[in-house]
Amino acid sequence: METRERARVDAYFSRVGRQFTPAELPSSLLVTHLLPERPAFVRAVDAVSNLRAVLPKPKSITAAAKREVERLFPVDELSRGLFTDPDTAVAYLESRAAGESVVLLDVGGYFAPSLDAVCERFSGTVLGVVEDTENGHRRYAERDKLPCPVVSVARSPLKDPEDFLVGQSVVFSAEALLRGRGDILHGRPALVLGFGKLGSSIARLLHAKGVHVTVYDIDPVRRAQALSQGFSVARDRDRALKSAGLVLCATGALSLRGEDFPELKNGAYVATVTSSEDELELSGLPDGYTKHGAADHITRYETTGHYFYLLNGGEAVNFLHGATVGPFIFLVQAEIIAGVRALARGDLVPAMHEIPADDRSRIASTWLHYYNER
Repeated sequence: METRERARVDAYFSRVGRQFTPAELPSSLLVTHLLPERPAFVRAVDAVSNLRAVLPKPKSITAAAKREVERLFPVDELSRGLFTDPDTAVAYLESRAAGESVVLLDVGGYFAPSLDAVCERFSGTVLGVVEDTENGHRRYAERDKLPCPVVSVARSPLKDPEDFLVGQSVVFSAEALLRGRGDILHGRPALVLGFGKLGSSIARLLHAKGVHVTVYDIDPVRRAQALSQGFSVARDRDRALKSAGLVLCATGALSLRGEDFPELKNGAYVATVTSSEDELELSGLPDGYTKHGAADHITRYETTGHYFYLLNGGEAVNFLHGATVGPFIFLVQAEIIAGVRALARGDLVPAMHEIPADDRSRIASTWLHYYNER
């Protein structure tokens, strides 16, 4: 990041911090992508909390960003297993913030499996969770009862620009990989699984490139929305899989089960917008399939009479090219900071919450002050 741009980002987050600094700073643990622009956000989180550790998402770590963050904060290895076992989860919190009031900043519902145990057994107090993503939102929302408040920014209108631009980056990266092995998108029928904000963005961008797009979503409302926007909508998901040359998984949940892969059209490409552990049940692939590299970041799975290609090992395909969405990401990051203050107040009940509309307006106004240059 150039010096001038770094100064602007720091000035933006400094103002956001002044607007949303809690009366009493809690401690925090931060799950995040460590992309090139992310150190500014990490420092901003520390300005409104006592940041005890950063847990970078394993498949989205930029070496330079990690080195910069490591100079200031502990950086710990993140895995689903760290917070799946309650004993391990509680021990980890004790090692970083024993006896303190803590806010958990999440990307993908990592803390969800052990949240009850952590809230009950941790020597400090878990004030709550701030969740950034749709799949994480679902992990918390599907619980019968939450042991603490969860502030979700996943469905915030401030996230709409990011989701649209992430859709662009997914299509860009998928096309780049196909072209790298002499193939193209045009003329290859695509199936988009999931028609939320990301899936709808991907579908529109593929259509603009001359790709015939079919959509499937488990929600009939979203299927109706897709149909109203001119897309073909699959009545039968399994039948649609058999004719798609490109399958883009954007459900934020399990898109393809193990038994789905043999139903794919020969030579189909599969790509996801989140991690493989969320979208793909590769462990359930039937016996007999072997895999080998077909090109850079393209894996060929094959068995007698059938083969398909997996882009970027099933991880989010757009992270191959930085997943850049420009300064629009700072809107959502500011809302996460507002979430820290909301939880630090201590007056939210154990349930799902959103940031108030007035706070979103303040964030948008601040962002426009720095990034609307006209």
